Amino acid sequence: MSKTYLFDFDGTLVDSMPTYAKVMTRILDENGIAYEPDLIKIITPLGFIDTAKYFIGLGMPLSLEEIVGKMNEYAMYEYTHHVPAKKNVIPVLQQLKARGDRLNVLTASPHSTLDPCMKRLGIYDLFDHVWSCNDFATNKSDPAIYHMAAEKLGEPIGNIIFLDDNYNADRTAKAAGMQVYGVYDDFSREYVEEIKGITDRYIYDFKELIEEEKF
Repeated sequence: MSKTYLFDFDGTLVDSMPTYAKVMTRILDENGIAYEPDLIKIITPLGFIDTAKYFIGLGMPLSLEEIVGKMNEYAMYEYTHHVPAKKNVIPVLQQLKARGDRLNVLTASPHSTLDPCMKRLGIYDLFDHVWSCNDFATNKSDPAIYHMAAEKLGEPIGNIIFLDDNYNADRTAKAAGMQVYGVYDDFSREYVEEIKGITDRYIYDFKELIEEEKF
């Protein structure tokens, strides 16, 4: 029986979190804005627009449009040219697709960085849907986004397997009714036990998804 997957992108499919964090903190540092140590944990599910709003709440003097423009400018080059896929992600996605599973992406990243990166890595066409949170006009901290995604997929929400390395996104997707698999990322390693505590399963390597005895 085929499965329906909904994958996060940053920190799940690609090793981009160091780049993402560098982009976001650079903007704050350039404007002399102080931020808490767990900033990246807070903003990762939000997407560029809501992150920009969060920055304004911290005292950022730039407009929403200016902040988002800087995010796109700083991130574009890295995603288009350098951000790599995580270990075993590409062959596993190919195997899942070949056996008839439905693959989809839901990420806070905008299409301006998401699409070129996926196309460079040769995985874009493996997915039925590649969604940015911007497509839903909300973010992954909002339970509604998971219900909207399920409706677009034409699947009961409980049949969808959501994979993310971020605690807040995993918690919200689980509360919305999805099956949730936590994904290890070096950037969120300090939250491994927290994520394990709220998810249905936790994987350290994508190859675990094709080990039949684990299903």
